[in-house]
Amino acid sequence: MRRYVILIGLLPLLISCSGFSESGVSSDVWKKEVNVFGITIQATDCVSDAKVRHAANVLAEYLDNDNDGVIDNPAVVDQIKENNGWLGMSCEADDVSAAATELFAEETHPGGSSLNSGFDATLEEILHVITEKGYANAYPSVFAEREGSSIANAMDTARGGVKGGGKPVDSYPADAWYTYDDKTCDYSCMVTEYFYWGLSSILDAQSYSGRLDEIGGEWDLNTKAKVKATDPTLYNLLTNPQYRLPATIPDGTYTGTTLTITRK
Repeated sequence: MRRYVILIGLLPLLISCSGFSESGVSSDVWKKEVNVFGITIQATDCVSDAKVRHAANVLAEYLDNDNDGVIDNPAVVDQIKENNGWLGMSCEADDVSAAATELFAEETHPGGSSLNSGFDATLEEILHVITEKGYANAYPSVFAEREGSSIANAMDTARGGVKGGGKPVDSYPADAWYTYDDKTCDYSCMVTEYFYWGLSSILDAQSYSGRLDEIGGEWDLNTKAKVKATDPTLYNLLTNPQYRLPATIPDGTYTGTTLTITRK
């Protein structure tokens, strides 16, 4: 789920001399930071180094999918930075971020996803940063999170022909395969989630034993073959080499360059 945490009692000022970082967050709450191609992951002290490193590696793998040390799509990374995209990692009781996409330590699984451990939310939350801040702005006619973009049109078809830029509906048509029902999610949020479900399924992140039972109330196409057969428009968008999207799902092992955790 696309999420943001709210910093209570502090204004998101963009001035470092006041004790705030350039990302608009109190510099005192972040104890660890990793810079990945100019995009930061910041974490509170309760998040283990192993989980911070895992998140950094996943981000790097998404952006440099062939691990050669070179960004696959520089235009997307430029847009992420221009639109202040970054990730804040905390323990669930320490919701301290403002304007960052959040990832909780308890849902970060360096060992990978499984029915027993749960889904590794690192794959989802980091992808949200990349698509919402990057792809949506680098290719607005195709990936913008608004009515009329190519991916939004495909999403409306996936929702059984449901139209309109509002929130999820109470009941979807029987032939819908994307049935998001979280009323806190607006139309742009639904596009973010649809992008995530489609790409992660194409890259085989949703097909492990028991996963379809967990997600079937929201998304039916948990394999590449299902997406290709049932949602060819989305499949063609997300596999079009023009957009240089990842071709393999990150596994937390990145060898393209050295990523270092900086302590504050």
